[in-house]
Order: sequence, then structure tokens, then C-alpha cells
Amino acid sequence: MTATLAVRPLEPGELRAALTLFAAAIHRGPVDDAGWARSAELYSPGRTFGVHADGALVATATSFPSELAVPGGAVLPMAAVTRVGVRADHTRRGLLTAMMRAQLEDAAERGEPVATLRASEARIYGRFGYGIATRGRAVRVRADAGLFRPDAPRGGSVRLLQRDEIVPVLRDVHERIALLRPGGISRTDGWWSASVGRRVDVEREHVLAAVHTGPQGDDGFAIAYLGEASGSTDRPLDVPDLHAADIGATAALWRFLMGIDLVEGVRARLRPLDEPLELLLADPRACAVTGNEDETWLRLVDVPSALAARSYGPAEPVLLAVHDPFLEANAGVYRIADGSAERVGPSGGPVRPELECTVSALAMAYLGDRRPSELVASGWWTAPDPAAVPRADAAFATAGTPWCGTYF
Repeated sequence: MTATLAVRPLEPGELRAALTLFAAAIHRGPVDDAGWARSAELYSPGRTFGVHADGALVATATSFPSELAVPGGAVLPMAAVTRVGVRADHTRRGLLTAMMRAQLEDAAERGEPVATLRASEARIYGRFGYGIATRGRAVRVRADAGLFRPDAPRGGSVRLLQRDEIVPVLRDVHERIALLRPGGISRTDGWWSASVGRRVDVEREHVLAAVHTGPQGDDGFAIAYLGEASGSTDRPLDVPDLHAADIGATAALWRFLMGIDLVEGVRARLRPLDEPLELLLADPRACAVTGNEDETWLRLVDVPSALAARSYGPAEPVLLAVHDPFLEANAGVYRIADGSAERVGPSGGPVRPELECTVSALAMAYLGDRRPSELVASGWWTAPDPAAVPRADAAFATAGTPWCGTYF
């Protein structure tokens, strides 16, 4: 790459141009001054990279600091990667690769052993070591609270928030419950301002924000907006954000949403794969699963630290070789045993692995979304010693399905 196409951190005065470039890359127009004031809050100092050509910005990527909950309850510092874009006349020139390398090196220097993103295209980020670590499903259910089974959990009380309460109250609830589940992440004030605050205060959308209160206080919430429809009484209710600490809060929030007047159905994307909505209904066919999607793309920036941070199930030792051509310092053979993991040798050294995978394929099992046996069977992992596969399944097993629930 020539000097004129070098990656460098952007100055504060260049960030609006970075947002405009990103918006154009996803076929959107530039924001106005009010929209920029909100969107600017997602940018964190020193974390936005760019590439210039002939004096113009042609590529950009940013991240903000967050945290990721991993199996066993540990919470790791995380780089939340977002607003990645390359100008259409400069794609396929290595600019994205250079930015991804600079960004991952920056995360490592900041002591962030993991990075995550949401991928606009599924074939882009695997070559940089990202793998699908959580998934979600899209559901549509008829708007009729009477569909709930009489003996389904009822939870506590649900209340609607006033417009000026929405961001501060939901922020506090999310902070208390989001990291209880592997895959959950923390949200910065900038995320709330750019995502929810923008729609509430700048775009002035009609929003329904409901909070569930259980025995220990507020423990769940839902945000809903009216979707588009031809008539006034058959509009769908779109739910982009619903978090709950337990099944009682989940049931109460869904019952509330399904009972709202003048809507014909409730739609939600990227819900947890194990959310038991059908089990709450007398007619399970009233809930249609309309799609399954990838959610979290995880990059283990520091493989030794990330593997050591999560817990493992009881199993005989497993020797796993990890290959990372993008960040070669991560490569090596790791011994997973006694509920922990450590590097015991270099790749190609005297310690012979029983299983092998790339760092992106390791990410698929790291939070518990995929079993090693699935990954071996489908060719993501290889098994020089097939007897190690059931031991790896036992070691990587988790009590529940990982899920994040935060789009950025």
C-alpha cells in the first residue's frame, strides 16, 4: 500500500465525513445537523480509522468500548466494531484488510481480548478471523393476548414510560441484566443516544417503551414501533429490542405487546434461539418463525486470554491447535483441562494436537453456539484424533444458548 493510501486514526473534525462515507456505502444519504449531533456520540476518541486518496476519505471503520459476557460469568473488555465502509470506486484494493488489521492491533494494544461486529454481508469478515458466535430468529405472532395458555407464567407488572424516561430507565435496566447471559454486551451512553435517543428525540417517532417489574425491581423491557401497513387497524408492531431477566418477565412483556389495540401482529428479529414463545401459547402455530440470522460475529483478538477467561465443563484434557494467519501471535496448541485453558506449544511443534481449527471457527464454539462435533462434521474443525471430539463437546458445553440482543 502506498503512503497516500495508508491507514491512520481520524481527527475529530473528520468524523462527520466518515459517517457520510459509511452511510453512502450502505446506500443512505447524509444526516442533518440534529442527526449528526446524536450519531456523533457513538464515536469514541482515537478509535476511528480512515484511508485517504487524492485528499478524500475513501474508507473508514470505527469501534467503541464495550464488554462481553462469556461462559462462566466473566466479562471481557471488547471492541464493538461498526460503521465500516469503503467508497464504491475504491473497493477490492486491500483497504478493508488494512483497516481491519489496524483496528485489531489497536484493540490488542488497548487490552481488549475480543472484538465483535454485525456483518452486512456474511462473506466479508471470516477472512479477518471473525466467526458467527450467536444467532437469532425472526418471529411473527398474532396480536391477541388471549392466545397465552392459562397456566403460562404471568410475571409481575408492566408499565409504559413517558418519552423523557425512555433512555435513562431502559439504560439502567439493560445494565443490570444484559451481562447475565453469555453473549450479552454492555451499551455505552453513545449507543443509547445514537440508536434510541435519535429515534425518540430527533426523528420524533411514536414509540412504545414498556418496563417489567418483578419481585427484585425492574428486570425487563421492550421497545416497539408501529410498522407500515395499508390500513389504520392492521399495522404490525415491530419490536427491535426486548430483554428480560427470566421467563416470567419474558412472558409478561410478550403478553403486553400482543394485547395492544389496533395492531394485527407483533414482529421481532434476532430473538434468542431458545426463547420459548411457542410454549407460552395455547396455539403454538400463532407464532411463526420467519427466519434465522447470524447475530454476533466474534473475533478472538487475544486467544490465550480469551480461552483462559471462560469456564469449561468437566472433561478429560483436550489438545486444540488454533491457526490465525491474520494475527500470527495467537497460533499455537492449547490444552483445555480442569475447567481452564492454556497454551502448551507452538503450531507445528512437539505437542501434537487432537483437534485443529482456525480462529474464526473457534469463535463459533467459544460462547457455546456450536458444538465442536458439529464443526468437525461440517469441516470447520478437523480431528486428527476423533476420540477427542466428545471430550471437546463436554468441555465447551454451556447451560444455555448465547445471545446478545444489541445491534450496532
